[in-house]
Amino acid sequence: MDGSKTDTPQTVGALDGVFILDLTRILAGPTATQMLGDMGATVIKVENPKTGGDDTRGWGPNYAMNEDGSRSDLSAYFMSSNRNKQSIAVDIATVEGQDIIRRLAARADIVVENFKPDGLVKYGLDHKTLCAAHPGLVYCSISGYGQTGPNREKPGYDLMAQGFGGIMSITGDPEGVPTKVGVGIADVMCGMYATIGILTALRHRDKTGEGQHVELALIDAQMAWLINEGLNFLTSGELPQRRGNAHPNIVPYDAFEVADGHFLLAVGNDAQFVRFCDVLGLQDVATDPAFLTNLGRIENREALMAHIKPALKKWAKVDILEALRKVKVPAGPINTIEEALTSDQAQARGTVRQMPATGVKGGTVQLLGNPLKFSLTPVKYTRPPPRFGQDTDDVFATWLGPDAAK
Repeated sequence: MDGSKTDTPQTVGALDGVFILDLTRILAGPTATQMLGDMGATVIKVENPKTGGDDTRGWGPNYAMNEDGSRSDLSAYFMSSNRNKQSIAVDIATVEGQDIIRRLAARADIVVENFKPDGLVKYGLDHKTLCAAHPGLVYCSISGYGQTGPNREKPGYDLMAQGFGGIMSITGDPEGVPTKVGVGIADVMCGMYATIGILTALRHRDKTGEGQHVELALIDAQMAWLINEGLNFLTSGELPQRRGNAHPNIVPYDAFEVADGHFLLAVGNDAQFVRFCDVLGLQDVATDPAFLTNLGRIENREALMAHIKPALKKWAKVDILEALRKVKVPAGPINTIEEALTSDQAQARGTVRQMPATGVKGGTVQLLGNPLKFSLTPVKYTRPPPRFGQDTDDVFATWLGPDAAK
């Protein structure tokens, strides 16, 4: 893997000067705070010394190795959502720890937490307490099921969110079991919504001086991104079905078998369908009244597949992709992660970023880059994912005074 993108823009980030107190762990919250850190915010991640920090530090099996060959506390999972942060070790269950968090919150623009609803009330670190003390504070709470509702007390896990929110019911082979998406997408998308909400509240604060509570749930976010399938149900009252890689509203749109594997096809309109049929020598199919329109192709999906599938099996993957490229019919490969991350497209777009990391074998770690491209305030890669508690003394001295570390 190339990993050659190591540039650290020296320009001022869009969120330079914004201070975020990060009380989150696992994935949804850290995704949001990493995104904000990428845009220049100062992010102080609070980790529990009793547990060794964020749970994901121990979620292997893959870890960056120490210089002596031993396993570090930088798991691949942890590194995926914790760059551009400083780590401090603070036990908020203690009076001293609570005092430290309150003092840091007094300096912060934003606090982000993903404890269970009311989980911080007993420490005096909940949104009502801190927002009352600091009216300009933007306080974001992320939970599994939200601060209200009959399930508010249930813990939030990505798998449960995908199951409860409906996405698993339409994912997977039609004859197989309901299947989750291959990564923690409910967590990640919740983190993205959190980022949007935080920035919106920050914009309001900067205009009016008023902070506010931003609250969201994995379940709410997951149901929001049911998108067209959610609307298909709400419009018709009919439950969407699992179709594997097929599309409920576009045909043909699927993974198809060819002589040496599979490829992806997405025929988006009637003109593309005519050109597709011409490549396959199926001109009579293109002119068949049953298949002239996308609606007709949806209604006669199985009959159309009986023509298309045998014709495609005669082609080699490289040949069908090239033939369809020439006539501008959308088609593509099904890459492995290695093929995707080492592709010329990924290299051109800076998808993989290499960052210096002190104490790590080889002196660097490779990370997935932020996809945002800014013309004036580019994403900054200033801090690799931190070791547990490595910045405690510096943060205390900088934000709480020279004697705070004692």
